[in-house]
Amino acid sequence: MLQAAERILERDGIAGLTLRAAAREAGVSHAAPKNHFGDVRGLLSELAAEGFARFGAALVANTREGETPKARLAAIGHGYVTFAQRNPGLFLLMFRSERLDFGRPALRAAAEAAFGVLAGAVGAQRRGSPETPLTLSQAAQITAAWSLVHGFSMLMLDGRLKPLIARMPDGTDEMTLLAAILSGPTPEL
Repeated sequence: MLQAAERILERDGIAGLTLRAAAREAGVSHAAPKNHFGDVRGLLSELAAEGFARFGAALVANTREGETPKARLAAIGHGYVTFAQRNPGLFLLMFRSERLDFGRPALRAAAEAAFGVLAGAVGAQRRGSPETPLTLSQAAQITAAWSLVHGFSMLMLDGRLKPLIARMPDGTDEMTLLAAILSGPTPEL
């Protein structure tokens, strides 16, 4: 059912994703999704939970043991944007939809785990559990890193980088631009 919902999401957008459409796409009775997910919000939330789990894996996919904190953060940033590029509908559902129920344990846990990857890369020197309060400086570092890759992802998905890329040397694409940004000097916060 979730695979069918994701196909609809990527093909028709969130507006086309209904319980009835998901049932039809999956080849099951119209009552099946309601019995399993409750309502469309439940279906979207479970789909987003699966998305956040895959997103978390994408964030660490290119990290390497023993790399510098800057290299680890760049690899995580690349994973962030790559996930958005390869899964635009799912990415937008995960980050833009007011139709999600973050009270669902699976969604909350998957979203927190993915956020923990980014926060951990920025605050690798932090000690304590994820519930340990952040300093203002740590929160600022996390927000700066997150804003950079999330903003870049949104600009890319919205096509707003195309005019800039068109003015650059042949062979330059969004990922080349991202690599240049991520390899640049680390801003002092």
